[in-house]
Amino acid sequence: MTGNAQTKPAAKQAKTAITPTRAENYAEWYLQIVRAADMAELSGVRGCMIIKPWGYGVWELMQRDLDRRFKETGHDNCYFPLFIPLSYFQKEAEHVEGFAKEMAIVTHHRLKIENGVLTPDGELEEPLIVRPTSETVIGTAMAKWIKSYRDLPMLLNQWANVVRWEMRPRLLLRTAEFLWQEGHTAHESKEDAMAETRRMHEVYRQFAEEVMALPVIAGEKPSYERFPGADNSFTIEAMMQDGRALQAGTSHYLGQNFAKSLNIQFQNREGALEYVHTTSWGLSTRMLGALVMTHGDDNGLRTPPRLAPWQVVIVPILRNDGDKGTVMAYCESLKAELQAQTYAGERIRVKLDARDISGADKRWEWIKKGAPLLLEVGPRDVEGGKVCVTRRDKLDEGKSFVPQGEFVLRIASELGAIQQSLFDQALALQKARTVTDIKTRAEFDAYFGKEADNMYNGGQGFVRGKWSGDPASIAMMETHGVSVRCIPLDQSGEEGTCILTGAPATQDVIFARAY
Repeated sequence: MTGNAQTKPAAKQAKTAITPTRAENYAEWYLQIVRAADMAELSGVRGCMIIKPWGYGVWELMQRDLDRRFKETGHDNCYFPLFIPLSYFQKEAEHVEGFAKEMAIVTHHRLKIENGVLTPDGELEEPLIVRPTSETVIGTAMAKWIKSYRDLPMLLNQWANVVRWEMRPRLLLRTAEFLWQEGHTAHESKEDAMAETRRMHEVYRQFAEEVMALPVIAGEKPSYERFPGADNSFTIEAMMQDGRALQAGTSHYLGQNFAKSLNIQFQNREGALEYVHTTSWGLSTRMLGALVMTHGDDNGLRTPPRLAPWQVVIVPILRNDGDKGTVMAYCESLKAELQAQTYAGERIRVKLDARDISGADKRWEWIKKGAPLLLEVGPRDVEGGKVCVTRRDKLDEGKSFVPQGEFVLRIASELGAIQQSLFDQALALQKARTVTDIKTRAEFDAYFGKEADNMYNGGQGFVRGKWSGDPASIAMMETHGVSVRCIPLDQSGEEGTCILTGAPATQDVIFARAY
């Protein structure tokens, strides 16, 4: 804030709100942030989670923005069954093999009591797979719906839950059940389908950077990392604060593989029958985990304004009962004025926290949740016509006392500044921890050989370098738990040698450990 704002220096904090800190134990810090921000918790079912109101509020805003983008690009929402007959998967062997170990299977349709114990009864004639992804069931429907080139392109999306049986679940990042959207489209030609695949890949990139304030590297997956059954897989890869990569969204060109196995044919413009070309693309609630690991600090989450369920939180500071009427009236007026303003095309989301608990407790609750702007209003602020402002992205700068009218007029620009600040900080980290001068296997081993439980301060991140694609090099990477995260779209085209094998190579890739 500028103008007549007065700044009060931040007091030195004896301790952080989150323990352990990132530097002490990054993995535990992550879990403590999720709990402290009240985003999610484990349920009574192994590997499954409860997404709590703040976390689900963020997800709803993600949904809303993405859904708008999908509809603007011509897609229609639909819904398909949670249960998929086993026979559907048997038609697509490569796809099934990729998910076989993660599938949950329903084999019975009722329970009976034997000796006071409930046991499964009524074996199904055909087992049902609990949806791990929907290519087979949607493809089966497309085979009925598509008859002619006039029915193409078919552009569908569904918001749903899926189940993939995780052996090592991690809250928000890898759970047995999670929420996502999955797009499925059918096209006349490879060119049309590839254009769709790339278009949705770009939609994800824009969403991540513009809405999540999450800088990403857009690229193609190497063949060994492709989605099962795909000809090409494209990804956006984000760097978390410990230097590890997180796959943030993927878009796949499936060729005619599913069309042939599921018999999705159409009469072309010359009257002959041919198979469609299909795509699929998806983004899930693991993006909530990405948000924590990208923007969290040692006092909690810092929620980007575009995704904050409450962008501004007003906390009344009441010293005694006599203050209540005046202070609350001022807060209500302030709330109404702020809600009349817009940011990013929407009304400002304002919360007046009138709960009967101490102002200090409210303050730290909203700091841990990461509300972008926290306003504290007491009797002196009312007298002076001011508000006490804390910017969550600049907590260490302390509080500013700003005239109410000035604050209201500048609210949109202030939220925009916070959004940009979070993106800039994440981008600076990505650039600082992307290494481009590693040229040999020995240098690669030395870099990734720094084994440590906590890589927050370990110096590791992304290595961008040449790769020949030799399958033998995969084992060399796996020795360090490293993979090729993507082949960036922005290739240099320069000739060089593969970091791992020394063979001639022109292809630039990103090597990293990943979640």
